Amino acid sequence: MRRVPPFSAVLVASCLGLAAWLAPTPSTAVPPPGAPTCQVFPRNDVWRADVSKLPVNKHSAQWLRSMAAGSTLLHPDFGPSGGFPYGIPYTTVGDSHPKVHVKFLYASESDAGPYPFGTDTPIEGGKSAGGDRHAIMIDRDTCVLYELYDARYRSGGRSTAGSGAIWHLTSNKLRPAGWTSADAAGLPIFPGLVRLDEVERGGVVDHAIRFTADHTRTRFIWPARHQAGESDDPALPPMGARFRLKASFPIGRYREDTRVILRAMKKYGLILADNGSNWYFQGSAEKGWPVALLDQLKQIPAGAFVAVDESCLRISTGSGRAKAHC
Repeated sequence: MRRVPPFSAVLVASCLGLAAWLAPTPSTAVPPPGAPTCQVFPRNDVWRADVSKLPVNKHSAQWLRSMAAGSTLLHPDFGPSGGFPYGIPYTTVGDSHPKVHVKFLYASESDAGPYPFGTDTPIEGGKSAGGDRHAIMIDRDTCVLYELYDARYRSGGRSTAGSGAIWHLTSNKLRPAGWTSADAAGLPIFPGLVRLDEVERGGVVDHAIRFTADHTRTRFIWPARHQAGESDDPALPPMGARFRLKASFPIGRYREDTRVILRAMKKYGLILADNGSNWYFQGSAEKGWPVALLDQLKQIPAGAFVAVDESCLRISTGSGRAKAHC
């Protein structure tokens, strides 16, 4: 993840020339294991909006070229990797879990907390890892989501992180414009992860999936709230850009668990949420991801995607609530 100092980010204007479209009713979210009574945002949240019928974004071809879509395959950024599962881990806790105050590098754009962060909290890559060191905690009693970037637990009130954000999973509320989160786009991380339980239990991934691009614009579009780009070139995708797998892409020859994820990419798509390698999409760090599934996902050409214009779904720039009809 590339980070920039806190600043007032510029919100990209909504794309023009949009015809009226009917947005199908979102589905019911699969609750995370360990928090069975917690929905992952309301049914009408933008993460769960069906974008399969939305028009192609006027910048789609440019953005795809900037992301080397013509010569790149998808890359699942999760799966088996030695002794520690590859991907972004999360944990569920009760409301009685001890909470700590965290000192933030980007304090002016972080939620003060406290956070249910401790020695029992899994860190992305492991306790001694470098990199983004994300930590995600879900309070199963209050259905509150806590996320940290560059999380480092230290006893005695000395825990630190680059940034932190707190969401109520029953609310559509977004972060203030210009604020980061544990994610460069100012978005929550957890709702954009592919989880093994979704693929195995009922075979439904009912939300968009977060992914990364190497070069991004110094702007953001709804529902993103922050940018960490390198240029204001409109040929570069802004944070929050949404892409979908073309309806015409054939999926019948793939394994059923692979098709579960591909169907989600057709219906809900991908949301650009961070800087990183082109077309890397994220999933939960847990044991059990089938290698054959991951190998098939690595065969999907990025050129089979298009960027969509979802601006007609927006009701308010400060809310993730999406319209039922455009």
